[in-house]
Amino acid sequence: MGMTITEKILAKAAGKAQVVPGEVVFAKVDIALAHDVTSDLAIDIVEQDFGGKVWDPDKIIVLPDHGVPNKDIQVATLVKKLLDFAEKKKIKNVYSIETGDYGVCHTMLPYRGFVRPGQVIVGADSHTCQHGSLGAFSTGIGSTELGNVFATGKLWFRIPESIKIEVNGKLPEGVMAKDVVLRVIGDLGVDGALYMAMEWTGSTIENMSIDERMTLTNMAIECGAKSGIIAPDKKTIDFVQARTKEKFEPIYSDADAKYAKTLTYKAEDLVPVVAKPFLPSNVVPAKECNDIKLNQAYLGSCTGGKYEDFVAAAKVLKGQKKAPHVRLLIVPATAEIQKQIIKDGLYDIFMQAGGVLVSAGCNACLGYHGGVLAAGEVAISTTNRNFRGRMGHVDSKVYLASPITAAKSAIAGYITDKI
Repeated sequence: MGMTITEKILAKAAGKAQVVPGEVVFAKVDIALAHDVTSDLAIDIVEQDFGGKVWDPDKIIVLPDHGVPNKDIQVATLVKKLLDFAEKKKIKNVYSIETGDYGVCHTMLPYRGFVRPGQVIVGADSHTCQHGSLGAFSTGIGSTELGNVFATGKLWFRIPESIKIEVNGKLPEGVMAKDVVLRVIGDLGVDGALYMAMEWTGSTIENMSIDERMTLTNMAIECGAKSGIIAPDKKTIDFVQARTKEKFEPIYSDADAKYAKTLTYKAEDLVPVVAKPFLPSNVVPAKECNDIKLNQAYLGSCTGGKYEDFVAAAKVLKGQKKAPHVRLLIVPATAEIQKQIIKDGLYDIFMQAGGVLVSAGCNACLGYHGGVLAAGEVAISTTNRNFRGRMGHVDSKVYLASPITAAKSAIAGYITDKI
């Protein structure tokens, strides 16, 4: 019986020739990532339950990103604990403000060559599923599980069913990967792919850049999925080989692989959309929200702070001004992207439009700092969640959108897909 790419990756990691959905396996982990918010308990588990032993310091990647620069004493304490742990365990792959090379962990990991096709990657962050964009099985786990992985390099998995999402054709002007994934989440609902692997395929996906593919797989968790994945192609291989000399084995689904469900879309039928509060699945065409006045437009996060996200937004904002009552925040996912947008003149476009550059990192995506909302305020955001209180006060509202739609809305002062 044929297997999906996800089943094959987990079978290989578990040392098995065949696995089936629902089966529980004990598999080797290739990469474990740790950031500032969720590593506290994992570190305690290593020290208290495993005598301080870590399985392989070179396979643990430390990337404090959520509350940095340290927003308060609590975050400063967490970051110090994580960095001290890395030094004590001789973990060399540390990316922090101290090293000068830092940013959102999900963007840093692939761009630093740690994500390769066929791997098993885990992190105590639900959006770890982003790394499936490069043909890896990647998923978020709990802090307790992360501590066990730090110590043993292994973890149990229940083999997920797979759902195939096929998108074919050319996307209309103004439609981005964010619109595609929001449309799918809207159709599936918040639990429509519960514990499944979302496998993206079709000519539209093949024509997408790596940055855009990352947006698709990042948001798999928003409809309950265990992971998101895209089969590696030449773009994938070229991207990975440009960043690492490590060997890897691309893995692909069999022609007779079984899927729990298949969704098919024509790209030309897709339009710019937004996810209304308070769920990423509350999706409507952006044009239906023209009566929503904005206080803030937020361009950033692992789904909206990549270089190509800023290129798309800059094309809209060039020669334009944001509405006087709107805060336009520019939040690069990494320091490298920040340098690139300055070098390429995008920074000037954003500043002339009235934008404000915020330091690279997660910032207001989770309501920490760098753009937190007050009661009654409304934001359009390129982030991945709009739960009640996600970006600030419980009485604020967040509308999720693509960088293009967010930029157009910043100019208009209200939600729109036109300027």
